[in-house]
Amino acid sequence: MTDTGMRMRESGRSIIRLFLSLRFFLSVFICVHPWFPVSASAAQTLTGIDVLEAQKFAPLAGKRVGLITNQTGVDRNRRSTIDLLAHAPGVKLVALFSPEHGIRGTFDARVSSTTDEATGLPVYSLYGETERPTDAMLAGLDVLVFDIQDAGVRFYTYITTMGYAMEAAAAHHVAFYVLDRPDPLGGERIEGPVLDRDRTNFVGYFPMPVRMAMTLGEMAQMFNAEKKIG
Repeated sequence: MTDTGMRMRESGRSIIRLFLSLRFFLSVFICVHPWFPVSASAAQTLTGIDVLEAQKFAPLAGKRVGLITNQTGVDRNRRSTIDLLAHAPGVKLVALFSPEHGIRGTFDARVSSTTDEATGLPVYSLYGETERPTDAMLAGLDVLVFDIQDAGVRFYTYITTMGYAMEAAAAHHVAFYVLDRPDPLGGERIEGPVLDRDRTNFVGYFPMPVRMAMTLGEMAQMFNAEKKIG
């Protein structure tokens, strides 16, 4: 190989390393950056619900809230996001939305809408008769909050549930919040083929690699920008 070819190859590798490093920094910042002062010795990984707690739920104060979540929606002390929002001062949690496998992650088939025994709130299934929030489900809501742990791969249906919910929220002028969580695969490697645009479906919401090295919060920002959702 010529000197020019070797320099071009090394330059390409440097660009890839820089790209991956930047993506990892953005992932960590969006997922775990504590939006309040902490000392270096006290720094810890915080998920979106942890940050919201630290803010005393201020972004949701006075709002009628719908929550899309399941058993993975917990804070660092294993308290469920459902319980936290249901008892948050000034926050009015009025509806729950369940993804595939249901609000507690116990179903392997289509899920019906129901009532949550603990809170008495309606649980609207987004993996039953519909996969998108309907007009009736969103009626009276000011905010939709999404808090589910992703698996770090494209075909996880929670990504599509988030995308469909973003579209519905935008159409009804409902604010949309993602309580972000770290990519469980590390967020450092991008692998696998990119989905063809004409093959998007419920297990492939957007043309992405199989392993995309992004958190749900980063994906939500990308979807919003690329699809001009709102």
